[in-house]
Amino acid sequence: MDQDIIKKKINDWYYDYSNDIFRYVFFMISERDQAKDILQETFIRAFANYETFDGENEKSWLFRIARNLTIDYIRTKKPISYLLDFFPTLKSTEKNPEQITMLNETERQIYNSLNKIKHQYRDVIILRKIKEFSIVESAQILGWTENKVKVNLFRGMKALKKELEKEGFNNETI
Repeated sequence: MDQDIIKKKINDWYYDYSNDIFRYVFFMISERDQAKDILQETFIRAFANYETFDGENEKSWLFRIARNLTIDYIRTKKPISYLLDFFPTLKSTEKNPEQITMLNETERQIYNSLNKIKHQYRDVIILRKIKEFSIVESAQILGWTENKVKVNLFRGMKALKKELEKEGFNNETI
């Protein structure tokens, strides 16, 4: 394929998906500058390996590249925590500042607990429940079967609930 066509396609993908990929990587490592570097490397790799793209869902393909780069980074650096104190504020119609403060504390508890469960559980919870990928898309990103995504999501949510309960969080929606 013509290099100019590939560049155009990668630029379009960057425009469409860079914010989501950046947030995903940032969820994983909690380092803004490194997340930007991994984002950039994701699109460099996508360009360099475009011939391996087989027409699957481009968003899933890009997230898989970003995930692999992030895992490589984590393996080399081994940060103590991946998700501490970061999550965009949930949209809330509550106007009471006390309720908003409690909501932010709840988010913090959830993400601190997420940090304590197995990495594979955390990955699938982020993709399915936070980034709202489908089971098929999550399977493509993780390189798993759809059944493995379902099983790990179920186990991950159970582990997250158990961790939250240890911290004294009682919410029937988890």
